[in-house]
Amino acid sequence: MKIREITKNKERFLPLLLLGDEQESMIRRYLERGSMAVLFHGERAAAVSVVTKEGDGLWELKNIAVLPCCQKKGYGKKLLEFWLERLKGQGVLQAGTGEVPSTTGFYTACGFQFSHRIPDFFVYHYDHPIMEDGKLLKDMVYFSRKL
Repeated sequence: MKIREITKNKERFLPLLLLGDEQESMIRRYLERGSMAVLFHGERAAAVSVVTKEGDGLWELKNIAVLPCCQKKGYGKKLLEFWLERLKGQGVLQAGTGEVPSTTGFYTACGFQFSHRIPDFFVYHYDHPIMEDGKLLKDMVYFSRKL
């Protein structure tokens, strides 16, 4: 297992990114300005993440996705640890997600705390209903962690 930062041809990871954010137009809004890290299992890209700088001392994890066959192996946590180390001492890392136990539990287990919510984010910003773990998503909930 190896994590590499990707600076060119980020679009080649679009199928993997779509696992974390299923609307391509939303991904394209942050992909080029974001920093990307990919976790490889052998030669295969098994997990991907994108972080953007949103302001002075504010970073946002815009996307984190793991191939279904590679989930529950700690790959998502490894990518988070990569960013926490790389951005150490540079402010706060926040992550927005749908409000389902699998994702909110992931972030709290990784030391993040609830920060705020944006009501009806998924309703107004996506062109189709977004379902996760059998639940229709409406609000975006944010978690944050000091770097």
